[in-house]
Amino acid sequence: MSMQFSVLASGSSGNAFYIETKEHSFLVDAGLSCKKIGEQMEQIDRDPAKLDAIFITHEHSDHIKGLGAMARKYKLPVYANERTWKAMDGLVGEIAVDQKFTFDMETVKSFGSLDIESFGVSHDAAEPMFYIFRTGEKKVVLITDTGYVSDRMKGMISDADVYIFESNHDTEMLRMGRYPWNIKRRILSDVGHVSNEDAALAMSDVIGDRTKRIYLAHLSKDNNMKDLARMSVTQTLATRGIETGTQLDLFDTDPYIPTGLTAV
Repeated sequence: MSMQFSVLASGSSGNAFYIETKEHSFLVDAGLSCKKIGEQMEQIDRDPAKLDAIFITHEHSDHIKGLGAMARKYKLPVYANERTWKAMDGLVGEIAVDQKFTFDMETVKSFGSLDIESFGVSHDAAEPMFYIFRTGEKKVVLITDTGYVSDRMKGMISDADVYIFESNHDTEMLRMGRYPWNIKRRILSDVGHVSNEDAALAMSDVIGDRTKRIYLAHLSKDNNMKDLARMSVTQTLATRGIETGTQLDLFDTDPYIPTGLTAV
């Protein structure tokens, strides 16, 4: 066992991701209340008081709602890039100076045997970035909140053991749905969110021989469904010669129910 992880919550109502090695445990984003994050961690038999740090992807409320309270309650170091720190000013309350750390885009920080690499995505935030986790030969990639997946991103995230990958919306559901056009246009844009089909096309370019698990993340409550996302991704991957259930497995994530703690 090199790493264990759980998607504590994923969706427009709040996002939080937990990952640990034998030496350290971390949270990526704190988009739920401090109390709720504690409850989600209890469900996977983990104690938030034992976290070593929180890493932030960007300043949208569904990623930082509980950040200030978590940092203050558990005296946690918080890592974000400089522009994200500026964008969070006034949104998370006071965080002590000695708890605030800068994590620049496309750099690597090491914590014992775990290397964490940041990479930029295309989203309407100050400087959004997500993370690649490596220990030994194992690699876990977290990528949501991006309007498209560029060739540069694909090169950085290719051939991971596990992907937590955005599959935000069904394009037809979004187009026909109740959202006003300016919101639809934002979601469909290059700084919005990837659709089920576009996510699967990007996945097909990065899946490698060691890729065994893909978690479909950040599903829209109004413009997607778990069954639809899974079917769309499965069918699109099949057109690229990738068979789910044999080569690799797809898993759901949920806004309210954490995935089981899974070893990589």
